[in-house]
Amino acid sequence: MNIKDILSKVDHTLLAQGATWADIKGIVDDGIKYETASVCIPASYVKQAADYAAGRVAICTVIGFPNGYSTTAVKVYETKDAIENGADEIDMVINIGWLKDKRYDDLLDEIKQIKAACGSHILKVIIETCLLTDEEKIKMCEIVSESGADFIKTSTGFSTGGATKDDVALFAAHVAPHVRIKAAGGISSLQDAEDFIALGASRLGTSRIVKIIKNTDTGSGY
Repeated sequence: MNIKDILSKVDHTLLAQGATWADIKGIVDDGIKYETASVCIPASYVKQAADYAAGRVAICTVIGFPNGYSTTAVKVYETKDAIENGADEIDMVINIGWLKDKRYDDLLDEIKQIKAACGSHILKVIIETCLLTDEEKIKMCEIVSESGADFIKTSTGFSTGGATKDDVALFAAHVAPHVRIKAAGGISSLQDAEDFIALGASRLGTSRIVKIIKNTDTGSGY
């Protein structure tokens, strides 16, 4: 697979708690240079990053992150604030306790409210697969499919595990055709990236792919 094709599917990510503006600016510069799908950064840096990027790369941020148990009202407010500050894409975390309590209507309503707050902007729904059973993962495929969200996403990268090939294959088998798939967490090589894409992922949440391209001679033309 062409390197540029892989990079075009990467949400170049920096969500570390100690990230500074210099770090975020570097991520934005890399996203622009390597033409990634977006840069995924903390909400507190969205306005600064959006002003700096000036439309040269999409700005993505995270909502209810990383635990997902904020109230729906808080998540909706966070979403509206991020959009007002210039975010192009929103990655939200579900309330995992609600899923385990089988509060399916509440989960669906929350995603719908956040999607409404997003308007035409892309919404990705993080379900944190490492904490779920296969039955729960399949149920979330159904809920996300019904919600109007644009993507289902495997992981925050802040829990006990990241994306697995089995989970991406499970998503591909159970989401509606209009729902795209984002694999995130633990994508550490170009082969990993190709494998996840082949299984059905159209976005990859990772910081490592750009680093690999920067540090190796790939013949990519960059």
